[in-house]
Amino acid sequence: MSRLLCLFLLSLGLAQSAVAEENGDRVSAYLTQKFGIAKEKAEKISDAVQSAASKYSLPPALLLAIISIESRFKEKAKGANGATGLMQVVPSAHRGLLRNVKDLTEPTANIEVGSAILYGYMRSANGDMNAALKSYGGSQAYAQKVSLRAGDFSNVAPHPDLAKKPNAQTDVCDARVAAHCPDAVGNRTSALAAPSAREAGGNEASPGAQTSAPLAAPSN
Repeated sequence: MSRLLCLFLLSLGLAQSAVAEENGDRVSAYLTQKFGIAKEKAEKISDAVQSAASKYSLPPALLLAIISIESRFKEKAKGANGATGLMQVVPSAHRGLLRNVKDLTEPTANIEVGSAILYGYMRSANGDMNAALKSYGGSQAYAQKVSLRAGDFSNVAPHPDLAKKPNAQTDVCDARVAAHCPDAVGNRTSALAAPSAREAGGNEASPGAQTSAPLAAPSN
């Protein structure tokens, strides 16, 4: 019986890996076609998004939407208050998350930190993704814009937990009903100490400046 269980778990793991790889291929191809990103760079961004989405139980389409709004996938992008990289992370506001980051313009590092920040805001808001997006970008208009933009990515970057559910991708793209995240993140033993706001929007974000205390990274 135990051997059958091991075989089943192995098969399940292989199936999930295959799905993740397929999703990553779709995302990278879409980024190359839609935004003119070189194939190698698109693959790196796709892998980083999938990894961060899995780690923090966030919809990949939502992270891609944030990146497209904040930087249009330009990893060297600079914004107000020192906002840097794909997800326009503000170093002065999140020093705690940057202790081991040598280059914030590096896509994997930037997406990891940006996702951790969003995760912290969501935890602080008791799983309210709309409130988390308001904190990240500084306004309700920003939250709505991200939610709408996520719809552009939902077909190529489905949320793995909802991929088999009817109408799930529509729900994922609406920040007001993205409350599937709290169940997953609520089990973490080390929550992020979420600040009040992100301190600056990106290239298309709300320009309202905010202040923010550093976040503490979660333990795995």
